Amino acid sequence: MRLNDCDPQFKFEVAAEPGGEGIKACFACASCSARCPVGGHRPEYDPRRIIRMTLLGMKEKVLSSPLIWLCSTCYSCQEVCPQEVRFTEVLTAIKNLAARAGYAPPSAEVAGDFLASYGRLLEVTDFENDKRAKLGLPPVSQEPEDFQSILGKKPQASGEEKE
Repeated sequence: MRLNDCDPQFKFEVAAEPGGEGIKACFACASCSARCPVGGHRPEYDPRRIIRMTLLGMKEKVLSSPLIWLCSTCYSCQEVCPQEVRFTEVLTAIKNLAARAGYAPPSAEVAGDFLASYGRLLEVTDFENDKRAKLGLPPVSQEPEDFQSILGKKPQASGEEKE
């Protein structure tokens, strides 16, 4: 690691993102890494290392790393952290920065596009709506406009969205 390759402001960028606020409280005890089920299957995935690299300002390495997308969002790391660092949320903040910098994997981009277009990640079928009806719930709307209005998007005549 070269000092010239570090961005000392990176930890502040992460801390300014929703969910990233607690990153600076980490003192590298590695409780998160010891508890992480992903790390048990992929030893190169190490939550403590991701936080340390972030705190050291290794912005390019962190944002471009495919490892940041491996978190299973099980929250085990947060349950054991003595500093109450909410690593899952911190990692979401890091992933948001990575996506804005153009490092999102294609699958995340497709999921984001689908979510913005349809308001969900999975297609709702008659099976799900039948179950909802039996529970006394209304069917899930199939109209993208219902979800796009929540996201602040307005469909245009050409089919493109306007923010």
